[in-house]
Amino acid sequence: MSRPMHVTAGPYAPPVPAREMTAVSADGSRLHVEIHGPEDAPAVVLAHGWTCSTAFWAAQIRDLAADHRVITYDQRGHGRSPASPACSTDALADDLEAVLKATLAPGRQAVIAGHSMGGMTVMAAAGRPAFREHAAAVLLCSTGSSRLVAESTVLPIRAGKPRTWLTKKILGARGPLGPVTPVSRAMLKYGTMGPGSAPHMVEAVARIVLACPPRARHAWSKVLDLLELDHGVREIGVPTAVLCGTADRLTPPVHSRALVAALPNCVGSTELAGVGHMTPVEAPESVSGRIRELVTTYVTVSTADTADTRDTATKESA
Repeated sequence: MSRPMHVTAGPYAPPVPAREMTAVSADGSRLHVEIHGPEDAPAVVLAHGWTCSTAFWAAQIRDLAADHRVITYDQRGHGRSPASPACSTDALADDLEAVLKATLAPGRQAVIAGHSMGGMTVMAAAGRPAFREHAAAVLLCSTGSSRLVAESTVLPIRAGKPRTWLTKKILGARGPLGPVTPVSRAMLKYGTMGPGSAPHMVEAVARIVLACPPRARHAWSKVLDLLELDHGVREIGVPTAVLCGTADRLTPPVHSRALVAALPNCVGSTELAGVGHMTPVEAPESVSGRIRELVTTYVTVSTADTADTRDTATKESA
């Protein structure tokens, strides 16, 4: 799958990885993985959200890769990971497990950060052996565990069945969203970002989101519509921080507050005033800073951590 067209300059231009590889999930699905930064540095794993790609984390990679081993991957059907008919929360968990096994030596731990559907991936994988082996701490950004469509405020009308039905139709639309135009930028900004988002931020998000294949976007919208991961939240036993924007229309702060109440080991909650759903792009310093804090507090690096990654992945290029 060819790389989508992203911005090519500035803080949101995707950095060139030190290494690229393919992780193979439980059902044989192949996942594009990028690794940045020093091999022997503390590890961070980044899971992006619905309609995004590894490029979504560009600002965090640029910041963290100077002194962290940063691992990110394209969810199936997104970016350079081929689509699969198996779209489910179990598939999300399988994929994260595959990435952890492929990129982290036995016993090596990392901070795992998930944005939106990436956070849901963490919830789905919380009880899996690989997650329990490798997760030292977690950051959940702009995400929720259930009632996503019912709680969405993308449509500025009273909550209830009509709003839920219309929101489901909008988010589950089958047609293409692109190309990037002033109209598509404005619509995307309204639905996913805070009102004060700078034009270069909106441009970066538009390039990423509008590159997502409509079929993959629709398939995953059905999974999000039926999402029920409240049990998964309660299984995240490692220290977990929660971060959201107060102007988030897709996963409003009610979701983050519910996560804070349900998490067994919540170590902090941050609500960023005026910020929308795309927190890693809209507030890159806040997201990167929280990840750094979690690494400093909870990740220890030993000589064993620098061992070569496992043979469960196929190296595509160095």
